Order: sequence, then structure tokens, then C-alpha cells
Amino acid sequence: MNHFQTILVQVRALLSSHQPRQVQALLDSLLEEELLSREYHCALLHEPDIETLARKISLTLLAKADLDLALLGWAWRQLQAPSLERGPGCRNYGGSGQCATMELGPLEGGYLELLNSDVDPLHHYHLYDQMDLAGEQEIELYSALFPDLPSFIQGTFPPEPDMDTINCDQFSRLLYDMEREEETGDTYPNIAELDQYVFQDAQLEDPSKDIFKHIGLEEVNSESVEVLEEAGQRSQKRSFPEEHPTDLKHRKLGEMPQAKHTLPASGPAVHSLPKSPTRPGSTSPFAPSAADLPSMPEPALTSRTDATGEDWKNKATCRTGRSCVLEDETSPPPCQATAEDAIQLSKWPEAVRQFHHSLQDWHQAEPTEPEVEVDLLRARLEKGSHKSQERELVIVDWAERQPVSGGLAEVLLAASNRRRLRETQVIAMLGKAGHGKSHWAQAVGRAWARGQLPQYDFVFYVPCYRLDYPGDTYCLKDLLCSPGPQPLAMDEEVFSHISRRPERILLILDAFEELEAQDSFLHGAGGPTCTEPCSFRALLAGLLQRRLMQGCTLLLMAQPRGRLAQVLGKADALFEVTGFSTEQAQTYVTCYFKGSEHREQALMLLQDQPFLLSHSHSPTLCRAVCQLLETLLQRGEEAKLPSTLTGLYVGLLDRAARDSPPGALVGLAKLAWELGRRHQSTLREDQFPTEQIRTWAVTKSLVQPVVQQVPGAAEAELAFSSFLLQCFLGALWLALSSEIKDKELPQFLALTPRKKRPYDNWMEGVPRFLAGLIFQPRARCLGALVGSAAAASADKKQKVLTRYLKRLQPRTLQAGRLLELLHCAHEASEAGIWMHVVRELPACLSFLGTRLTPPDAHVLGQALQAAGRDFSLDLRGTGIDPSGLGNLVGLSCVTRFRAALSDTVGLWESLQQRGETQLLQAAEDKFTIEPFKAKSLKDVEDLGHLVQTQRLRSSSEDTVRELPAVRDLKKLEFALGPTLGPQAFPKLAKILPAFSSLQHLDLDSLSDNKIGDTGVSQLSATFPQLKALETLNLSQNSITDTGACTLAEALPLLSASLLRLSLYNNCICDMGAESLARVLPEMGSLRVMDVQFNKFTAVGAQQLAASLRKCPRVETLAMWTPTIPFGVQEHLHQLDSRISLR
Repeated sequence: MNHFQTILVQVRALLSSHQPRQVQALLDSLLEEELLSREYHCALLHEPDIETLARKISLTLLAKADLDLALLGWAWRQLQAPSLERGPGCRNYGGSGQCATMELGPLEGGYLELLNSDVDPLHHYHLYDQMDLAGEQEIELYSALFPDLPSFIQGTFPPEPDMDTINCDQFSRLLYDMEREEETGDTYPNIAELDQYVFQDAQLEDPSKDIFKHIGLEEVNSESVEVLEEAGQRSQKRSFPEEHPTDLKHRKLGEMPQAKHTLPASGPAVHSLPKSPTRPGSTSPFAPSAADLPSMPEPALTSRTDATGEDWKNKATCRTGRSCVLEDETSPPPCQATAEDAIQLSKWPEAVRQFHHSLQDWHQAEPTEPEVEVDLLRARLEKGSHKSQERELVIVDWAERQPVSGGLAEVLLAASNRRRLRETQVIAMLGKAGHGKSHWAQAVGRAWARGQLPQYDFVFYVPCYRLDYPGDTYCLKDLLCSPGPQPLAMDEEVFSHISRRPERILLILDAFEELEAQDSFLHGAGGPTCTEPCSFRALLAGLLQRRLMQGCTLLLMAQPRGRLAQVLGKADALFEVTGFSTEQAQTYVTCYFKGSEHREQALMLLQDQPFLLSHSHSPTLCRAVCQLLETLLQRGEEAKLPSTLTGLYVGLLDRAARDSPPGALVGLAKLAWELGRRHQSTLREDQFPTEQIRTWAVTKSLVQPVVQQVPGAAEAELAFSSFLLQCFLGALWLALSSEIKDKELPQFLALTPRKKRPYDNWMEGVPRFLAGLIFQPRARCLGALVGSAAAASADKKQKVLTRYLKRLQPRTLQAGRLLELLHCAHEASEAGIWMHVVRELPACLSFLGTRLTPPDAHVLGQALQAAGRDFSLDLRGTGIDPSGLGNLVGLSCVTRFRAALSDTVGLWESLQQRGETQLLQAAEDKFTIEPFKAKSLKDVEDLGHLVQTQRLRSSSEDTVRELPAVRDLKKLEFALGPTLGPQAFPKLAKILPAFSSLQHLDLDSLSDNKIGDTGVSQLSATFPQLKALETLNLSQNSITDTGACTLAEALPLLSASLLRLSLYNNCICDMGAESLARVLPEMGSLRVMDVQFNKFTAVGAQQLAASLRKCPRVETLAMWTPTIPFGVQEHLHQLDSRISLR
């Protein structure tokens, strides 16, 4: 007998579902039973081919001769798999109302065949319940075991003298084992033992028959099968012929299908068992009730979710995302749908359960500020325009943004459904300092604590403030065990439990950009084991290289700067936090002053200061504005917000500076600067000059304890309350310090970086604060913080910076540095510097590819108004919001502007809906798209929307009015390449007649557009409307003789305007050349014609040369091609020098 083939068939059947958690459980069981070495276990976890994996497992089992034990251990683990494997909303595909017909035949084989069959083993006992029992002994057994059964079931059954009877003690022991020993792995052996006893007679008759060949589910709800098949297709990348959509034998005992069973014709039909009153939704007496699980925290679990049972009674969502109507009226809410997790929790060791609950309590801590949801957008990286290999965050148009519905918790839930076995997922969230990244991280923790992320057993929040801490004596436990100011206890038992299931772990790394040389994480030696001591950097390298805790989920929070993009390029998903909109900022202020009598006044004061309102898109600055408003309104005097960020922070620190010990503010400012130069935001208690200064800084909330203490640190660590506060304090030190040479001061404005030892501007807020502190009046700025005597030392620095700024030429600066110069001039509030900057602005301002935030748009608008002359703006690729775009377009000094087509059309529609006719008229008249280059399908679609807008506008008005952008377009380029070119050109051809002033149509692309003969035919149909066309470039478009003939027939329509025609590098042969030669004399305006690198021979060349003699106005005919003999070409050139052979 071929034992290997027998084992292989069984193992292949077990692996055929290819569910990651099932495969992992099988391998773990083999490891626990010492059938595999740890090294071979790791190798099998990474085996990509399911057939190879099945063979390796089979060989191991054959060598160990212990197949039964391993398979039984694995099979029982599948009964313990959490219910989220099928999703909380999926239907019970075993049947819910529909009868399943079962037929009893000769039953053979052992429990291995039972495990490998597609039928739930418990169906046998339902079958046996319905069989004709012999005599009163069987009736008494049923009455004793199931006293709640109806009398007609407990009645008399026809005797079957040949049928063996079941042993009552054995049956009772089986029930006890299945209810009380779910995790011991002994239940399936008990099932097998009873199976062999009940069916021993049938086995003796014919042991070669399949035990379940006569048992099957004949009636299955078609909708359930559809949903299940779709879920299987979406959750698997590979499919196998032997796959079954669901593995009934691995279903939880409490999820038995509610099905009726029909006996063979020889016996009367019997109804299924009634539902157990203590086990809702289950017909199985084996299902554990709530009373059987005293340690299951059902009330606590229910309280951790926002969903209610009523909402989930009739509707649920499957893993496929489809909405499925549940027929069972007792369908549980989400918290009860994950009751499997609660059962698992109840089986955990006591120390693990306590740690789990402590972690939940920590994550459920109430937020210290108003919660206003920040927009979360999908993002992507692209290679930068400079020569380095760094990748940059793509700036998308406002209309093309992709908001994430449901927030980050929904993202994590969807990502877990697509994850494969032992596959570490890296999800990155980017955003500037203070834009709400930490808010999202805390929201994820709260969502998990409320039970909304059931795919994770543990969620750890790890700020990266000091993970560059020296030393190499740390392990993974040190990275995880201190998520709060008071470290949670994590002993070896807890850590061992966590490390065994890394796929159930979510690790949040906040402030990831603060780690130096992040790109080294991808190339350095990583991947230590959980027990090897090493540095924190080595641990992070192992995580990011997917060698440590394989299968976990990493959530990175970072600012998009430096070389971080190289790490983010390996992320599985990328998102961006853009901060508050104007409405969200106002909502935040309303929530901040909830219940206060000053709420309306605070909103009014903020709206009266548009500069600070624009800066309120940053949640950190919005909170700072609210704090200052609160202070001003409590004084009772006439309140007014400052007009600069410098004034905002001076107002916030004014009272703290008055109550400070001598030199405290300057000492703290020096610390802020020194830490910033090292790219750090945390400091130890012993770094303060004195204990008195430390106490003052903590009391005034200038610094606060970090969320995580480094294990083994001698001193507690503190961090500045915000990144912008650290920037302000750093600028304060630069303004007052005598250690900084005056001639070195201009480099810290970061406007003209030095080639040698450049300033990296890590504290990006320093230049603006420095200009404000140096130039603003001493009495209400620098003098208010440190006194007039100390502030006098800044006079010399003011002269140095004045000389430097007035020597700058704004028209020579790049767009990003020009914006920074405008912000510095605004913060300075010095009339001479401001006027110098705005007068030197170029007339044509291009911000192409430079992000424009709301503060940028506001300051730019102020500068344009102050300049007193006309400007042309290019705002493409800036991501400017509709409000900022409308404000800039409405300025009388802006006579012309370019912006994304989709954003501009959206602005027009918004203005029309609001009835702002005058501004709409100005926005339409000033908009231009000249010249327009279509590089993507979106560009062609946006151009079509523009033409459609003109047509709709004309149809709704009495007089036909063309949009200036459409009417005045003169140059149009089409460069989509060989893949998208043939798809997009028909759309372009439909709208070409609208551009009546078009002079230059370039359909050439470096990678070939390949519009072909069909495209030429579509283009020729538009010639009657293109009366002004002067240049037509059809090079590299795969045009053959057919297209050339079609083109030749239509060219006379352009005889009065066409000056240049290019058919370079096509497939035109002699027939096409002859057609072009015939039409050439009719082209009275043609000056240049290029037909080089085609396929016509000397015959076609001679026809073109002969036609050229009839065209005295043609200046050049370029027709060199390798198919024409060189001698013929030379001869033709000698006959007519206008024939070019270059």
C-alpha cells in the first residue's frame, strides 16, 4: 500500500482551502508535537506553493508515523478559529431555514475520513437522533439526555433488531468533553471513538467504502452560495480544483446549521431538534450557553462598541463588502458576532487577560481636547524632479482627492481581509506637524478597545521620540511593554502569548520621522529573534524588513520630509492627513467653548482675523488660537487676535514668562534649539538648568511627560507640548543668543541655502518666528517675553537681516522659497521689507508642482494686492482648495490664471449655485489653458468636461457665448503613449471642432501614440471646423497607406491655413506616397512636409519629387527613408535642393 499517497491526499484536502490562519494552525500543531524543528517550521511558513507544502508535510508525517495526532490537533484548532474568518455578517451556509436532505447509507472508515469530508461530524449525531432506535432503552436514553424534546420525538420508534445501540455513558462523556475541553484537542478522538462504536458493523461489512459517500447537502440557498463563492474569490489569490467554498467540519460547535434531516424511505421523517432555550440560535445540545462560560465578559464586550443589536438584526456586512440580509432574527450585534473572540479570551491565562483589559482601559482614556474628525486621503509617492533617488508625495488636484470613508479603523479592517499568511503589513500615514496624525492613532486605539477591530488581540502605541536611545540590551518586550506613562506589567507568560500570534498584533509607531537615517532600516542587518538583546534600531529594522514578528500590522505616523520616502516606498498602503477645513476649524472652536458664554464672540473674533483662520487648518494651531481666545475673553477687556503667528505665541507665553524664574524662558529656548539641531523633541529631567525651571515648564504645560518611557532610562523624559512651540522657542534663542554670530543668522531663514554645510531647516517654523521676533516692535513682542534690556541685543541682528532681505531678488527664487519669503515678510510686519518683496515679484508667477496651503494662498493674495500691478498665475499641481482659488481669482490684479481643469470647472459650478455672477464672470474670462498638453486619460476627460460646460452654458442662454479658454486655445499636444493613445484619441476627436482657433495640433509622442488609420479618419472629419490650423504633427502614429489616402482626401480643407505637415516614422508605402503627391499641388499654404522614415520605395519618392516641382511655395520636403536607394535620393536632391536627406 502506498502510504505516502494516502497521506498526501488527506493533507492536500486539508490545505486546499488555503486559508492563512488554518495553514498556520496546522504547522503550529506539528511544531508543538515536536514533529517539526523550529527552523523547518519557519521554512514551511514561507513556502509559497501549496502543492509543495502538502508534500513536505506528508513526508514529515510519513517519517514520524504520527499522522493522526497532528491532524487531530490541527482540526480541533479550526473549531476555535474566530468567527471573523467568515465575517460577522456572513450567513450560516450550513442552512438557515432550508432543509438539508441527508441519506443514511453504509458508513465506513475512521475519523480521518470524517475530518477530510465536507460534512460536519456532528451531523452524525443528529442523524442518529432520527434513526429508529430499538426498544425502550433507546427511548429512555433520549428522555434522559433531552428532556425538552417534544413528545412525538420521545414516542415509540419502529424496532430495528439489526441496528446496534449506543452506549449511554460513552455518549454522555462525549457531550461533556465537547463542552468543557474545547482547547484540549481531545474532542475529535472522542468523536472517532463513538463513530467506530456506532458504525462498527458497517465497517466490518465493507471497510473499503467511503464513510460519507451517501451523505450530502442537497438543498443549499442559492444566494448563500453566490456570496460565499465571491468571498472565496476575493480572499484568495490562487484557487485549486478541489476547493470547497466552506469547510463544514471546522465550524464552531455553537454555529450548527438549523436544518431538517430526511431519513431514507424505509423510515418515517422526523423533525430536527428544537432550539435550546439557553443557547439562542443553535439546535445543537453541544453548543455552550452563556451560563457555561462564566468568565466570558459579555456586558463589557457589549459596552465597548457603538453598534446596537437592533441595528444588526436584519442587516450585516460580509467580508466581500456586500450587504447580506440575515434570515435569523436572533442575529447578534457586532460585539456578540465576535463571541468567539470572547471565548478565546476566557481561555487565555489570567495574566494575559489582565494585560489585555489593562491595555483596553489605557486606549479608552478620554481625549483631552474636542474630537473633530480630520480628513484622511489616499496618497502615493512619485520620483522627485531632482537628480536624487528620493520619492515625493504626489500633490493631487482638489477635485481628484480620494477621501477614506469610515476612517483609519475601516482601512485596517479591510487590509486584514486581504492579508496572506505570515505577511507583515505596513500602513503609513503622512502629514505635517500638528495636522492630526496622533489624533488618528489614538482613535484607532479607542476603536480597538470598543471591539471595532476584532482582527487584533493587542494594539500597542509606541512614540518614536527616543528609540535612538543608546545601548543594545533591548528586546521586543521593551518596545511593547510601556504604552503609557506607567508601564503595564508584561511578564514572560504574556509576552510568549503575544509573540506566538503576531498576525493578531497592531503596532503604531508615532513620530517616525524623528528617527535618524530611516533609510538604513531597509538595508541594515535586521531580523533578530524575540529573545536576542539588541538596539531599538535593530528591532525596528527587523520589523520593517518583515523579519521580526512576521504577520503583524505596522502603522507608521510620520511627516513627509527628509529621506523617509524611501522607507514609505515599501508600504502596502499610504494615506495623508491634510488638517482641518474652514468648517471643521469652526466646529472645533464651537466644541472648545461648549457651554461657555464666550462661544459666539470667540467665533466672531476668529472670523475677523482671516490669517489665523487660514492657519487653523492645523489642529495644533487651532487649539493654540482657542487657548489665546480663552485667555483674552477671560480678561474682560476688548479682545483682538494678533495678525501673525509670532503674535499668537507671544500672547500664549506672556503670562508664563511673567511668572517664570530668572532666565527660565531663555534656558528653555536654548534647550529647544539644541534638541532641534539634533532632530529631537524630548529631553531628560537632568537637562534643565535647574529643578525650579523644570517645575515651572511642567506647571505651565510648556513640556509634558512623554507617552512612553524608555525601559532602563535613569531619568523620566519630557517633550515639548507641540512642535511649533519648540520652533518658536528655538527662534527665540537665535534672536537673543550671543553665541550665534550675526553673519551666520541669515542662513537660518533658509531662503538661499549654502552649498557647504547647509542648514537643514528641520524646525521648519523657525524662519518665520525668527523674522517676527527680530522685526516686530519690542514692546509687544521680544520685550514682553524677556524684558527690554535683553531684547536690545537683537538690534544688531535686525540690521543684518534687513540688509540681507533687501538684497534678495524674489524673481530669482524657486516657488517654495518665494512663498517662505512672503511668510517671513508678513511675520516681520515691517513696511520697508514688505514693499521691497512685493515690488520685486515677477509678473508671471508659476507655482506649478508646489503645494499651496490655505495660509500660503492668503499671504500670496495679500502680496498681489499690495504690489499694485497685474499678475498672471499658474496654479496647476498645487492642490489649492476651492476657497483659496476663488479668493485669488477674484483679485482685480490677477488678469490671467491657470489651474487644474477639474478644480476650475468645480469652482464655476459652485459660484453659479451661490449666485455670485460677477465673480463667475471674472473666473471664466481670466481662465486659460494655453498651451494644453494631454498626458493622461484624465486630461482628455477634463478637456471634454470643459467643452461640455460651454455647450450647456450656450444652450441655457439666449446668446451663444464661448468660454475664452476654449475659444482662445491655439496649441494642443496629445502624448498618451501606445497604450492609452488609441483609447483616448476618439474622445479628443469628438471635442476638437470646439477649438476653432486651434493653430498647432501635435499628436506626436516620444513613445508613440499609435492612433492608426482609425484615428486619422476621425481626425480628418474635424478639418472643416479647424480653419486656423497651421501645424499638424502626425509623427509616429502607425499610419499606413489607408490612413495616408484618407488624410490626402481631407487635406484640401486645410489648404488655406496649413503651413507644416509631419508624417515622420509611420508605415506609409508607395500607394500612400502617391496619394500625398497628388494632393500636394493643392496645398497652397504648405511650407514644410516631413515624410521621413516611412516604407515607400523609389517609386513613391519619384512621385513626390515630381509633384514638388508643381509647388513653388513649398520650402522643404524631408523624405529620407532606408527603403530608397541612396543613389536615387542623391539624384532627387540634385534635381531639387528643397528635398532634404537629413
